Amino acid sequence: QLQLVESGGGLVQPGGSLRLSCAASGFTLGYRVIGWFRQAPGKEREGVSCISNSGGSTKYADSVKGRFTISRDNAKNTVYLQMNNLKPEDTAVYYCAARAGSALYLSSSYYDYWGQGTQVTVSS
Repeated sequence: QLQLVESGGGLVQPGGSLRLSCAASGFTLGYRVIGWFRQAPGKEREGVSCISNSGGSTKYADSVKGRFTISRDNAKNTVYLQMNNLKPEDTAVYYCAARAGSALYLSSSYYDYWGQGTQVTVSS
């Protein structure tokens, strides 16, 4: 059974950092592009970042450029999202998702498999 599991969310003060992890089971993560998405209450799901199969190419939403870094360790079948200088507007449920192929998209419609999400709350 193909499964993605996110972890690492929590409550953090503005300016703080968190590292999210996306672990795969039932398939080899290294064959797929992985994306991170988020959805805040009352808002549509938005693409945050994505990374190529090898990790050599990445893409970021303008709202997180310079603050978030996506990376992957295919040997551990895991993708990470390092989030620094967090802001209250980063508060959302964060999801990872996988897609076949090599193109990098920040649109959720291109992704086939989804995790259950992890809550990130940025508040003082």
